[in-house]
Amino acid sequence: MKKSLNKIVRLIKFEGDYSGQELFIAVGILMVAGTLLKLTGVFHLDSDWFWFIAGLGLTVEGIISLIKQKQFNKKYKVLSKEEFERLVSNQK
Repeated sequence: MKKSLNKIVRLIKFEGDYSGQELFIAVGILMVAGTLLKLTGVFHLDSDWFWFIAGLGLTVEGIISLIKQKQFNKKYKVLSKEEFERLVSNQK
């Protein structure tokens, strides 16, 4: 129980390699706050602005995903089935 609680606390505190994730979370919070303020009648938010912010969030998420995928590809060599079979047969 304590181990899983520590993991949750680390996620909340952003301990570890979360480069860029903070920006994505901030865009999400901005979208939620804007929608909530519009629904309560505090101010009028045009739907174009909402979708602009949503687009920014998706762009940030895509960039983060691309960076992480490139890091993964540098660290690990992904082989096709044919490459793997060739490699195994050469080792015998």
